[in-house]
Amino acid sequence: MKKREPVSHIMTKEVKTININDGTLVEAKDLMEKNKIRHVPVVSGEKLVGMLSLTDIHRISFGGNFDQEKEVDAAIFDMLSVSQVMKSDLRTVKANDTIKEVAEQLAVEEFHALPVTNENGSLEGIVTTTDLVNYLIDQY
Repeated sequence: MKKREPVSHIMTKEVKTININDGTLVEAKDLMEKNKIRHVPVVSGEKLVGMLSLTDIHRISFGGNFDQEKEVDAAIFDMLSVSQVMKSDLRTVKANDTIKEVAEQLAVEEFHALPVTNENGSLEGIVTTTDLVNYLIDQY
């Protein structure tokens, strides 16, 4: 196992994002379901401003198991904006941070995904616990 390998080797570089001014919670949920992802970075132009997770969406919904609950979910989604539900106090990592450093941060802070940004705060990628597990599998 390489000890100083940068996280840029395992991060997802083509990240699906949602714009804070244009996107809705319904669009974010649809984006996650369509792409089978659990985290969507929220951007304003090129700048990362937040992160929306499937868990965040589930916290405000009834899960859509019954027809009446789908109507309630739609009403709640219409009342709230992406900026009201997203996490804005983000921890980020840099592309040259080591995989070990990022893994430690994910473990200690109990996150499941971290955005990878450059010095200007622009999004370069995202690294998830799934990326780390796949990396470990490849090592064996």
